[in-house]
Amino acid sequence: MTYKELIDIAADSQWMAYAPYSGFRVGAAIECSDGTVFTGCNIENAAYACTICAEQVAVSKAVSMGRRDFIRIAIISDGDDYCMPCGSCRQVLQEFAPEIELLCANKDGKYVCYGLKDLLPAPFKKNSGSCDW
Repeated sequence: MTYKELIDIAADSQWMAYAPYSGFRVGAAIECSDGTVFTGCNIENAAYACTICAEQVAVSKAVSMGRRDFIRIAIISDGDDYCMPCGSCRQVLQEFAPEIELLCANKDGKYVCYGLKDLLPAPFKKNSGSCDW
């Protein structure tokens, strides 16, 4: 699948977003190693801590279907700036795909490409703490 095709799939999913508070619609499309794609959109909640990011919806859909072999994710919004994953999404992606490629697009479909390590250089990992408790 081309980068453009994956970004287009993410763009289609952003229109399913439930964003009555911010009006900021985000779509995500995560690709597995065999070409299977799972989509997500942001789902806001009046209690903002309960809001779910598009990236986390896409990952959750895939994991709930038994998939964890992610190779890239496209993230797009209807804003002028490139849509970057938040810190929480970066950590979720780290859990399942530390080598994943991120395509961060703006409303025009222009994008920048990053490796997750570029955006999350010191991730929290299982047994990475130095505390004995």
